[in-house]
Amino acid sequence: MSQGLFDLPPESSPPRESAPLAERMRPGTLDEVLGQEALAPGSLLRSLLHAGRVPSVILWGPPGCGKTTVARLLADQTALHFLPFSAVLGGVKELRERIEEARHLLRTGVRALLFVDEIHHFSKSQQDALLPHVESGLVTLVGATTENPSFHVNAALMSRCTVIPLHGVPDVVMARIAMNALKDQDRGLGKLGIELDAITLASLVATSHGDVRSMLNRLESLVVAASAFGRDRRLPLEEAARLLADKKLAHDRRGDSHYDLASAFQKSIRGGDPQASLYWLARMLEGGEDPLFIARRLVRTASEDVGLADPNALRVALDALEAYRFLGTPEGELALAVATTYLATAPKSASVYTALTRIREDIQRGAVDPVPPHLRNAPTALAKSMGHGEGYQYPHELPNAVSEQTYLPDRLSSQTWYQPSPFGHEKEVAKRMAWWIDLRRRMREEGGG
Repeated sequence: MSQGLFDLPPESSPPRESAPLAERMRPGTLDEVLGQEALAPGSLLRSLLHAGRVPSVILWGPPGCGKTTVARLLADQTALHFLPFSAVLGGVKELRERIEEARHLLRTGVRALLFVDEIHHFSKSQQDALLPHVESGLVTLVGATTENPSFHVNAALMSRCTVIPLHGVPDVVMARIAMNALKDQDRGLGKLGIELDAITLASLVATSHGDVRSMLNRLESLVVAASAFGRDRRLPLEEAARLLADKKLAHDRRGDSHYDLASAFQKSIRGGDPQASLYWLARMLEGGEDPLFIARRLVRTASEDVGLADPNALRVALDALEAYRFLGTPEGELALAVATTYLATAPKSASVYTALTRIREDIQRGAVDPVPPHLRNAPTALAKSMGHGEGYQYPHELPNAVSEQTYLPDRLSSQTWYQPSPFGHEKEVAKRMAWWIDLRRRMREEGGG
């Protein structure tokens, strides 16, 4: 994220040697941006740059993956004046000031690249204010967002931009970047002569979760700490572990990672993989997810994915919800783990979920026939005189407690939305339904119906 709405003038910029390590090691060319396939030679963006132009783009990726760096490099490579703007710190007034600055530059023959950091924080009106200036070509827009632009950027603005997805940097690339920073004599930490052991470096990379900026800043802290220990210029493992322990997992309880982790959690349960299910549960808990959100997802999964294959699954999920409410964190989290394992290893059926979905679709298409007279309520003499309830057969008074009557409107009487799966408890349900169907058929034949 930019440090403010505007670039500091050169004379007030801090000396490069006093800047944070992540800033000093910022790539100077696109070839130095590692671990991003969207920027590799032959990619769409590289092809456009090779043709001598850069389109308006939305850079979508997690923190520390290089969005700001890429925006600066696009401006450098196309000789556009870089105008940074923070959607968190600025509003429409400041945006208009940036647009006026771009107009002034254009009058001098210089075009501008307007970089809007955290563009998903812009309101609809703020995004709409950008549209005419992007359309007219006054500015080339580069927006950066950690959230899915399909949900957070106006469709009109999206249609005028190319979305470039960036990703968390792979661990092997992160390790390479860390080693380069340790050895670099000019921009990095090479002059300090500090060495970090392989275990500490591996832990640094693993706990940075693909965030290069975070890793480099934490690496700088480790090196500063190492310089205070002994003549061998090494940081003790226990001290390194303490310094690295504070890094939290990347998780946003309102953003994409929230829904991505929840999706992975439910799909792992649906797929019958208890190892993966528990892993995603732990990822959410360690990332600070609301355990009650997880409990609600378990209840939904018990209904949607286990269903009647194991009728006890819903009760287990609800018990876990109540157990967490009673115990709280951390004791109640074990109840969530028990329910997760139970659901993951239970037989699965989406038959009820599928049946309800199909019925709703048919209703939306017009299947709203009147209730048959024999099924209508007859609480008054008037209702009875109109034939409501006439001919209704009370199953409990019949042999086998089964009536041959139909309970759907005539036009829908042959529909079979619910079809039991062959798994778990539903095997018995299927046998019972088949017996009912055969019994009703025989009853109708015997009755001449």
